[in-house]
Amino acid sequence: MNNNTQFDAIVVGSGVTGGWAAKELTEKGLKVLMLDRGRMVEHGKDYKGEHMAPWDVPFRGKPIRDLYEKDYRIQQSQYAFGETTRHFYNNDRLNPYLNDAKEFLWYRAGVVGGKSLLWGRQVYRWSDLDFEANKKDGHGIDWPIRYKDIAPWYSYVEKYIGVSGQTENLPQLPDSEFLPPMEMNCVEKDFKQRLESNYDDRMMTIGRVAIITKPHNNRAPCHYCGPCHRGCSAGAYFSTQSSTLPAARATGNLTLLSDCVAESVEYDPETKRASGVRVIDANTLEKTEYSAKLVFLCASTLATTQILMNSKSESFRNGLGNRSGALGHYLMDHTYASGAVGIFPGLHDDKVELGNRPNGIYIPRFRNVSDQDDVDFVRGYNYQGGAMRAGVTGQAMSTPGFGKDFKESLRKPGPWLMYLGGFGECLPYKKNRMELVEKEKDRYGIPQIKFHFEFQENEHKINQDIVTQGEEMLRKAGAQHVSSFQGNMPGGAAIHEMGTARMGHDPKESVLNKWNQMHDVPNVFVTDGACMTSGSCVNPSLTFMALTARAVDYAVDQLSSGAI
Repeated sequence: MNNNTQFDAIVVGSGVTGGWAAKELTEKGLKVLMLDRGRMVEHGKDYKGEHMAPWDVPFRGKPIRDLYEKDYRIQQSQYAFGETTRHFYNNDRLNPYLNDAKEFLWYRAGVVGGKSLLWGRQVYRWSDLDFEANKKDGHGIDWPIRYKDIAPWYSYVEKYIGVSGQTENLPQLPDSEFLPPMEMNCVEKDFKQRLESNYDDRMMTIGRVAIITKPHNNRAPCHYCGPCHRGCSAGAYFSTQSSTLPAARATGNLTLLSDCVAESVEYDPETKRASGVRVIDANTLEKTEYSAKLVFLCASTLATTQILMNSKSESFRNGLGNRSGALGHYLMDHTYASGAVGIFPGLHDDKVELGNRPNGIYIPRFRNVSDQDDVDFVRGYNYQGGAMRAGVTGQAMSTPGFGKDFKESLRKPGPWLMYLGGFGECLPYKKNRMELVEKEKDRYGIPQIKFHFEFQENEHKINQDIVTQGEEMLRKAGAQHVSSFQGNMPGGAAIHEMGTARMGHDPKESVLNKWNQMHDVPNVFVTDGACMTSGSCVNPSLTFMALTARAVDYAVDQLSSGAI
């Protein structure tokens, strides 16, 4: 084992939170080592699928079944996976875990930048409806923070990343620091008007996205060119590569090592502090220990907890900082793939969309927003979706015929569709957990993860209401041929995994305090999804980023004062 240079801080992971941790720490003058298990991806030049024409995509984008089943058995089911993006994804054969796709879906990037290159970019603030929920209804422990604690940090992050959206003045969905919103299409505008005339408790807005609509921080605005998950050389959407990594590099205080697998955080029982991080070179398997005064774990919810659970010592036999026994438990993800779709025949048949708007509509939570709501479940859900014309490809696949007249009939797109898909909140259950199986090691000698996860009665009731209300709203708006869908999706499908190292007031039942600092190891901070105490129904990435910036500010103050 090599022992290398002392750093002021080590950041494990380079996704949305790792990038923010590195930016903030380096800009405050600390010498920072960023570690990532994935290979290096340079902004722009390594986005090889970005503007690939359909006829240039291998096999015209059809799945390469033998390869995908062998090497990408989990990743292949993710919406953005394919030959234009496969180079960004984890190889499941080389990096396995011990569940099949029916139990839990662990979607993972295999590159520096992580899922910041692949995410859906939807960014919404949480409110006290979310932060107070556990205390009010008794499911889970109380959050140690409230909206007022994080609101300034939401603003701080939003002003940097750039958020396109519309001010709506909703208490359950606080407004952000907005750049100009993207525009709804003609059918969405009609549906919005009809929805809001039919309901007093519901409204629709354009999605709030981390995609800039005017020049911002040396990044070019979105030009609606195509699928964002292939990479954006213009930097219009927020990613580590376009935003936080250049800022960290500009300080001269960053050392970035790719292909470095974090094995464990090392603990010094004399100082009662972490002394550094032990890593394994992904190519040579050589082990190295890097020392630092601060450790920020931002490897993603599940990878961070795997590192903590594997960081065992005489002081912490069940994982670093796990005096409470909560580590690995209370895993959450949003319910997904339930909703409704309807057709609006004859409406705006003379119009089509121009370009590729990387955004949709958003119907904020309306269930259990007030104490008067009469439903048989707690918490709530939102809808995301949009209107689109039925595509020519789908028509061609389903319409019988051949010859000139057949081809001419396919030149015109089909009718307008309106799609509403729900994201529902999952309660924090102790039995939803992950464990390390010591007898099953990966190629680095690290115990593999096994998940135990199941949505319970409350989530099933939420899913049913998503379907029922989606159908009703479409019919009231005049849609025809309304149909619903209720996907039996396992945990992980929404890619919003949270929990397993939760924040809390009491060290006896939580892993982290209100600053994302480990109760038992004060120089270790966890700011990715592992820290979450509940799941809300709102996309979580913006909250992860705000918590990270807030935690860095506190950690540096504590370090400067000698408290850690």
